[in-house]
Amino acid sequence: MSMALIGLVAGLALGFAGYFGGFGAFVLVAALGAVGFLAGRIADGDLEPGDFFRPRGRDSGRR
Repeated sequence: MSMALIGLVAGLALGFAGYFGGFGAFVLVAALGAVGFLAGRIADGDLEPGDFFRPRGRDSGRR
């Protein structure tokens, strides 16, 4: 499935949630979509859970 098609489906889902459920439903669908996206990236092996907790800088431990 291409990224354009995935973006289209996500946009349609957010549009329906916003139209029928209001702003709260829009935010809920967007947040759950982001969580699902991250879970999918972790399942594919493109992202490691430890990437969120490691320091970014090379010398971040030294001062």
